[in-house]
Amino acid sequence: MKVFLLHRDQDFQVKPELRDAIFDAMHSSNPFAVENVRRNQEREREKNPGLSARKPTADEALSQDLELHTLWNAMGGGDPYLYETAKRVTLSSLRDPESIVYRQRVLADCLERPDTVRELYGLALEALEAERKVGGFWGGAGPDLILSRSVKMLQEHVEVLKRLRKLADEHADDFRSEGFRRFFGMLQEELADDYLQTVDHHLRELEFKRGLLESAELAKGFKGHRYTVRTQRQLSWKERYLPGKRPPGYSFTIPPRDENGFRALGEIRGRGLNHVANAVAQSADHVKSFFSMLRLELAFYLGCLNLRERLDEKGEPSCFPTPLPADKDAFGCQGLYDVCLTFHLDGRVVGNDVAADGKSLVMITGANQGGKSTFLRSVGLAQLMMQAGMFVGADDFRANVCAGIFSHYKREEDESMDGGKLDEELARMSVIADQITPRSLLLCNESFASTNEREGSEIARQVVRAMLEKRIKVFFVTHMYDLAHGFHAQHRPAALFLRAERQPDGGRTFRMVEAEPLPTSFGKDSFRRIFGEAAAAATAAASS
Repeated sequence: MKVFLLHRDQDFQVKPELRDAIFDAMHSSNPFAVENVRRNQEREREKNPGLSARKPTADEALSQDLELHTLWNAMGGGDPYLYETAKRVTLSSLRDPESIVYRQRVLADCLERPDTVRELYGLALEALEAERKVGGFWGGAGPDLILSRSVKMLQEHVEVLKRLRKLADEHADDFRSEGFRRFFGMLQEELADDYLQTVDHHLRELEFKRGLLESAELAKGFKGHRYTVRTQRQLSWKERYLPGKRPPGYSFTIPPRDENGFRALGEIRGRGLNHVANAVAQSADHVKSFFSMLRLELAFYLGCLNLRERLDEKGEPSCFPTPLPADKDAFGCQGLYDVCLTFHLDGRVVGNDVAADGKSLVMITGANQGGKSTFLRSVGLAQLMMQAGMFVGADDFRANVCAGIFSHYKREEDESMDGGKLDEELARMSVIADQITPRSLLLCNESFASTNEREGSEIARQVVRAMLEKRIKVFFVTHMYDLAHGFHAQHRPAALFLRAERQPDGGRTFRMVEAEPLPTSFGKDSFRRIFGEAAAAATAAASS
């Protein structure tokens, strides 16, 4: 049985660099496994501070720059498993518009039928709890114990499968997505009543309440081989109770104190049970893996439900975006906002309307505190959420899928830096250059502003040109007028210039409008903010 709720034709495959001890723990039936691994990793970092001083990977840099931990916390709702699932699914981006739409439709069903989805998730958890109820193995467990435990596991799982089938019968018609309809259809077809009755019968037989019947052959040296467990014929009541009616056979009795005899009999029993125990154990593992994958894939959708509930509480809009092929430079949005920022504010976040179809370079300039960095984050979040098959924070959003999403934000100087801030910026850009591929998205926020404007502009200019030549889309927030004006003066048809809107009195609307870069940094705004309106007016009067 396969789940196929995250992908049309395969189980969820995490990006290789995201497969670690935590991801492996996610497949454990222990509900505390993920949290235990995280705590162990934190202890290791405390013992060895050098572990946390290493250079962050592209995913870690993106997580920091876009404040993705806020997003994952909202999706997790305090559950470490949901948090880790949200992290791995969002960072393992889809690159095919059809695959994204497939997942969007499954999510749409989840949003319409949240109670049923939560019930499905609860059944998966209940099935995985069976391992803890039945108990684990210790070293050297023999075939008897392996078989007994596996049978008990399957019995617990079968009871949950019956309830899963019942739920499918009751709610299959309520779901419209290809993923859910196929999932429920699979449950109804493969868990038919006669099949479940056959499984129950075999599990009862595997308890061997009427004893164990084995056959064997004699090999050289009168040693037994080819031990095989046989199905026992059901004796009639005459054969069981009437004298002389029992089929003829030979028997022997082991004295109660004959330890060697019991040991030899146990070895014979174990040889016969070995193949049976292995087969039943594999069956139990197969059913367990089904429930593990069901839990994993549903966990992502539960995280989306948690996020949607949080956004609804804030009155924030959301929509399913339109993913377009990678070979088209497409970007358009209405009311696009920073999903993470809204969880830090009491009110709602200002959204932006941008039309950037056919644009491979979007340069954002304007006054400080005008919302430029917030807008850049909203772009990265929307792209990432779209390629995870999620809804996005906007009234409407469309964009081409990207081969990868990379970010290069300015960093505050800290003790872990080996050189100056410019050296550190160049080193991070070098890492990005080694990993980025055509049709990727690069988000730059005040990159190379740590040096003087002339040098910083020239470095940034060469980087942007190289990226554009490799067909990489670039969103660049900058205060460097030389950089922005230089590109604007080229009148590139594939370039769009946005500016943080500023009202005549210096007020910020936090909206991006299409406008050319300005040579001013609005120092009067800073003076007014620090010394007040009266001082600003007096200074203006004195200078006139």
